[in-house]
Amino acid sequence: MPDAVLALNAGSSSIKFALFERRGADGLTRMLSGQIEGIGAAPHFVARDPAGATVAERRWDDGAAPDYAAQVDGLLGWIEAHLGPDRLVATGHRVVHGGRDFTAPVLIDEGVLAGLAALTPLAPLHQPHSIALIRAITASRPRLPQVACFDTAFHHTMPPVATMFALPMAYAREGVRRYGFHGLSYEFIAKRLREVAPHLARGRVIVAHLGNGASLCAIRDGQSIDTTMGLTALDGLVMGTRCGSIDPGVLLYLLQQKGLTAPEVEHLLYSQSGLLGVSGLSSDMRALLASKDQPAKDAVDLFVFSIARETAALAASLGGLDGFVFTAGIGEHATEIQDAVCERLRWLGVVPGRTDRAGTRISAPGSGVEVHVIPTDEEAMIAEHVLRIAPAPP
Repeated sequence: MPDAVLALNAGSSSIKFALFERRGADGLTRMLSGQIEGIGAAPHFVARDPAGATVAERRWDDGAAPDYAAQVDGLLGWIEAHLGPDRLVATGHRVVHGGRDFTAPVLIDEGVLAGLAALTPLAPLHQPHSIALIRAITASRPRLPQVACFDTAFHHTMPPVATMFALPMAYAREGVRRYGFHGLSYEFIAKRLREVAPHLARGRVIVAHLGNGASLCAIRDGQSIDTTMGLTALDGLVMGTRCGSIDPGVLLYLLQQKGLTAPEVEHLLYSQSGLLGVSGLSSDMRALLASKDQPAKDAVDLFVFSIARETAALAASLGGLDGFVFTAGIGEHATEIQDAVCERLRWLGVVPGRTDRAGTRISAPGSGVEVHVIPTDEEAMIAEHVLRIAPAPP
């Protein structure tokens, strides 16, 4: 009887999931993926097989949908029915912030939940939703083991100097430091590099996780050395609706001269800035690339500029650069962004050239820096951790 594990990613109004079946001692096969979106309004549930074909779908009208706990219970019930004689033996959660203490995946108990709740001020838009989903599953299936997998954990190999802010050390002792995020994605790419480009896996590589949230990570010999995000997921690159790096004086100006409140500044930085703020059109890169409007072009140019500038900084942290990897939604699919970034990195030794039709490389043979496009799979990474951490089923 094969066992199955469920990887989960909770959003403000959605739950993304992927179901994996264990094959052999430690092999995993994706059975299906899907999501419930529109939670709290008019939820829409969809599940697809690995080929992308829809295997189940349901919509609820506004006001007629079950509450959050019932949605979670219904999802688990549907998955168990889909498995038939197979067993769902554990779940794994993407948890954005692990702080200083959670440096590796961990089996969830009440003590862990209390620790995650204490970190909410560092990830106010993400942490509460992960905790809510964990508690809903506990209420629905109290015997089902749950594992927390942290986006910050991969970056705990960064040297101390890369984690510091130039603030009085009393704040550092309270946990005000650089943590980094997208760690599950970077961990997966580091693993895939050992398979597709082992010579790079041992070298100095910058991975660009480019989606609605975006960051870069400097990896040497498979370990994180530096990254663009810091205490929170606001720092670094221009993102879909987040501003990225910003002069702290701008925040003082907004508070002191414009009279914005702290919650208003938070909303501005997280939800009204980035590509959306600059373009005035959209946070979706596809819409910006298709637009003829100058503000949309400005937003794309700023996005590429920020990637190139931060790449130079991370190359300095690495002491050179052997490889560059694009991943995540924009990174994997937006060839215009790939090409524009490569052009800006010519001075580092990148020579563009899409000749490797059967592989992942998009740089020319002999390029001083190899450039690859490698799809990420955070859900598979979560499932691997679950198999390792969760207790064996009876």
